Amino acid sequence: MSTGFDLRKLLADRADERYELHARHLNHQLPRMLHAIGFDKMYERAEGAHFWDAEGHDYLDMLAGFGVMGLGRHHPVVRRALHDVLDLDLPDLTRFDCAPLPGLLAERLLAHSPHLDRVYFGNSGTEAVETALKFARRATGRPRVLYCSHAFHGLTTGALSVNGEGCFRDGFAPLLPDTAIELGDLDALDRELRRGDVAALIVEPIQGKGVHEAPPGFLRAAQDLLHRRGALLVADEVQTGLGRTGDFYAYQHEQGVEPDLVCVAKALSGGYVPVSATLGKDWIFKKVYSSMDRVVVHSASFGANAQAMAAGLAVLAVLEDEDVVGNARRVGALLKSRLAGLGDRYEMLREVRGRGLMIGIEFGRPASLALRGRWTMLQTARRGLFAQMVAVPLLQRHRILTQVSGDRLEVIKLIPPLIIDEDDVERFVTAFTEVMDEAHSGGGLIWDFGRTLVKQAVANR
Repeated sequence: MSTGFDLRKLLADRADERYELHARHLNHQLPRMLHAIGFDKMYERAEGAHFWDAEGHDYLDMLAGFGVMGLGRHHPVVRRALHDVLDLDLPDLTRFDCAPLPGLLAERLLAHSPHLDRVYFGNSGTEAVETALKFARRATGRPRVLYCSHAFHGLTTGALSVNGEGCFRDGFAPLLPDTAIELGDLDALDRELRRGDVAALIVEPIQGKGVHEAPPGFLRAAQDLLHRRGALLVADEVQTGLGRTGDFYAYQHEQGVEPDLVCVAKALSGGYVPVSATLGKDWIFKKVYSSMDRVVVHSASFGANAQAMAAGLAVLAVLEDEDVVGNARRVGALLKSRLAGLGDRYEMLREVRGRGLMIGIEFGRPASLALRGRWTMLQTARRGLFAQMVAVPLLQRHRILTQVSGDRLEVIKLIPPLIIDEDDVERFVTAFTEVMDEAHSGGGLIWDFGRTLVKQAVANR
């Protein structure tokens, strides 16, 4: 056996080259962007909802790897499960057997989804969406899928065809002939359904871009319209699922909603092994896998691998044993109420919205003349700069990692690990208050940085 590979030594020798390596061999714009906004940190280790740098400073993670780290980093139960599955030397991915772990994970997932019957395992959220699109078309015999404006369902070609953000679609046409409606617009849905060629509506119960929640009653009414016209409801729970919003699925917040297909991923991985699941009704799966000749008509080389299944099983056990979903509901309500209570204090704080630990903080045009001039300066250069101007000092001064919720949006999205506690809430609110105090003072380093952002935005036009 070769002894020439030493991962620890490799990282010790070359980890400091990380930004240079990315610039040379990967997406060269990523290090450029990180340097420009001051997010070019070098994190050395992580645990739970925190990172540490080489100097031992801790950072609060309010991003959770875009929602992947639902249990935080390196949860001991998930780690142990992965050690166990590696030590078992399982005959994984033989392709000509029925391994136990996929069946066990499907059983556990379906226990949380009693109206659904079967599961397809893939590797990513966009793959779960691709699966749902194919299954909906096959099951209904219809070509067209409806989606909502500003939706994000992934970046592969099929998922991109139902992506409501133009910045992701530009340059990749032609896409599939799918059609956008506004989130909550039942009249538009009914109008499209009357054409008779709609296979499904795919919808995020809470949109990740901007954190916009489906209006009350929309999902149930949409489901009824779809079913009357022989079409399906697909719930994209890739980011909202597995407890993020204070329910196991976000659609469960509305009584009587039972999607025909449900997509999950991200948190199911435990932050270790990519995994996704598309859950659906029995008749849909039987339409797709209609004969032995079609047994592999939809499959994935790494789908249902033992490591991914073990991680998923461990994640579901932790969610149940440690009341993670309840914690997301309680701590999320506390965080949202604390932030919403600042609305009267800050004229540029327009709205705090969301559910559980998926919260959007939207900023808007101030009323006072002095602040309005500075706001206009930012908006003229590029929309979204004020939100970035808040996110950067949160990281640089307060060591809290957040994200601007989308291109040209004045919204910061909070999607922390579902295990954060009241101390983490206090830390975030205190830091956010200090940043907003400075922003509303009309001067200081935050507005100096704002002018830097303006120059960069103008230079990039």
